[in-house]
Parts: sequence; C-alpha cells; structure tokens
Amino acid sequence: MADIEKGEHGGAGSALTRASHPTGVANPAALGLFSFASTTFILSFYNVSVRGIHHPNAVVGMALFTGGLAQLLAGMWEFPRGNTFGATAFSSYGAFWLSYATILLPGSGILAAYKTEAEANSAIGIFLMSWFIVTFFFLIASLRKSIAFVALFGFLSVTFLLLGAGAFTGKQSVTTAGGALGIVTAFIAYYIGLSDLLAAERAAVVGLPTGGFKHD
Repeated sequence: MADIEKGEHGGAGSALTRASHPTGVANPAALGLFSFASTTFILSFYNVSVRGIHHPNAVVGMALFTGGLAQLLAGMWEFPRGNTFGATAFSSYGAFWLSYATILLPGSGILAAYKTEAEANSAIGIFLMSWFIVTFFFLIASLRKSIAFVALFGFLSVTFLLLGAGAFTGKQSVTTAGGALGIVTAFIAYYIGLSDLLAAERAAVVGLPTGGFKHD
C-alpha cells in the first residue's frame, strides 16, 4: 500500500485517502478530487462571469458525468476500503452535482415552475445553504485530518455561503465573490488529488505535502 495511505510524508494520508481495511480496490481519491475540482472550476468561472458568461447551464453535462457520476463512483469504491469519511464526502458531493445538474437541465421545468425569478432564486439559495451546512460538518471532521483538507472544506464552506447569499439577495457581486473562492477551492482539490496520484505510483516521487496531522 502506498506510503500516503499510512499517513507518511505529510501527505493526504487523510480521511479521503486512507483505507482502514485494505482491499484489492485501488485508491479512488484522485478520481473523486479531480472530478470535484474540474466541475467546481468550470462553474466558478461562470459565476465570476468570465468572457461574459452569466448562466451556468453549459456545466450540466460536466456536473452529471464528472462531478456527479465519477465522484459518486469514487465514493462507492471508498466504502469497501473502510474509508467512511472519504466515502461519505465523495458520495455526498457526487449527489450534489447530480441534483444541481437536474435543476439546471434544459427542459426540466424545475426553475420555470416558480412564479417569479425572486422565488426561484430563493429556492436555489435554500438549496445552496443546505450544502453549506453539510460542508461545515465536513470541515469540523477535517480538523483531525490535514491542513490541506481544512483549507479545502473551509474555502468550500464560505463558497457555498456566499453563493447562497448571492441567490437570496440577487447581488451579482456576492455571487462573484463566491465564484472566486470556488476557483481557489478547485485548485486546492487539484493539489490534493495530484498528491494522491503521485503517491499511488511506485516511483521516487511519493506525493506532495498536505500537512497531515499526527495522532497518538
């Protein structure tokens, strides 16, 4: 088993990567993290209105198959490895992307069913705030894992909070701030995913430091 899964080298020997009951299943953490990071990266760029894009509908396919399906599968593969935290996190955010994509899916009629734009925005705001709560719980759990995961869930919590507030208030500046933090969150996830990917290889490079905490 890779050294990173033993918590060495300050790597993500973390809750998202370490298996307490090793099996023949390869570490799916890099898949889950890259899937999460890529989808978050794209949506966050839309939220900051890069190149004049103001609507997130083009992210639907990515959210369904990369952020959604791939991440959900990563979570399912973490269960037989005995990694409760990783399984719960990947499965949860995979379900988030699938549900969010369903809301934005052209022709779904979900948002169109609301009588006013303000009502639709409030509904989205409640949806995002519920994920802020879930992410805050993951942040609490990550306090015993590594600095990298504290940063990941910390930035993600504030991202959800700002996006939810932006939906409630209708202020684009708040949504833009949430999008900017989402970009930072994506790069943190990319970093941890790369650390896992490198550590899984039997080579001189064993991973990138993520500030793993030592426990007695």
